[in-house]
Amino acid sequence: MHRKKIYNPASNETLSDRKIFNGNPHGILNFTKAKYTWALKLWDLMEANTWFPKEVDTTDDVRDYACNLTAAEKRMYDLVWSQLISMDSFQTNNLADNINPYITAPEINAVLTRQAYEEANHSKSYAVMVEAICDNTDLIYEMEKHDEVLRRKNDYISSVYEELAGEVTDEKLLLAMVANQILEGVYFYSGFTAIYALARAGKMLGSAQMIRFIQRDEITHLLLFQNMINSVRKERPDLFTNEIEAKIYEMFQKAGELEIEWGKYITQNQIMGFTDDIIDQYIKYLVDDRLTSIGLKRIYNVAHPIKWVDDFAKF
Repeated sequence: MHRKKIYNPASNETLSDRKIFNGNPHGILNFTKAKYTWALKLWDLMEANTWFPKEVDTTDDVRDYACNLTAAEKRMYDLVWSQLISMDSFQTNNLADNINPYITAPEINAVLTRQAYEEANHSKSYAVMVEAICDNTDLIYEMEKHDEVLRRKNDYISSVYEELAGEVTDEKLLLAMVANQILEGVYFYSGFTAIYALARAGKMLGSAQMIRFIQRDEITHLLLFQNMINSVRKERPDLFTNEIEAKIYEMFQKAGELEIEWGKYITQNQIMGFTDDIIDQYIKYLVDDRLTSIGLKRIYNVAHPIKWVDDFAKF
């Protein structure tokens, strides 16, 4: 597989010929003509959701962090930002360098570019929160150098993305889409829920509002990759072999295990409403939900254990 040409006037590809990858695009983005109309709807939704970190008032959070958080809550709060900073840093570069160069539908290229902007905006929001609230900014940004559990999680996530380096194949690109769906739909959620648990107790309400903005974006990113994977399934059913599907299940199971380990590690079973048992069941529920959204079967068959999280995240 080759990177697409930026400009290809010799292309005679019709709209019906357009493909997620391995197409022959002209290189011109025309928002009035799209094969993947779901991409245009996502663009409009992402545009309507535009927000800026400066909209969130962190004044009360500064006081809460200094005076009202327990030692366990403060430790968790710092670790949450360290992990979210890592993942959005990975994702900004991954979208631009590993994914978008091989996608040959211009309307999807546009949405991926919008997503990359949003991931960078999340990084800006983390900087706003950390600089305003936390005691040791440098430590939070370099936590993976000091924390073995965070480093192990980051190493695994980044290794999946680095597999795209070198020769890119159809199968590799499909698995990269799955890896992105996992990142958007599983890896963020222990951190999100930990902040919501603090807010549910009346603490760090500004931080929870920032997470609401970020999670709203991540939901559109999740939908983007779900739609991409499902569109590839229609165009290239031959790629969904037993071997590839087994690999996808393995990726999801490993992601779930890492996120459960991370959630238990950051909370140490000391956060009201977000116990070890709840973390285990919640992440397994998310894994099942993400699998069924791309036409695969559940692994765990567990119920959603904390419906209040969904309510808390609503605008």
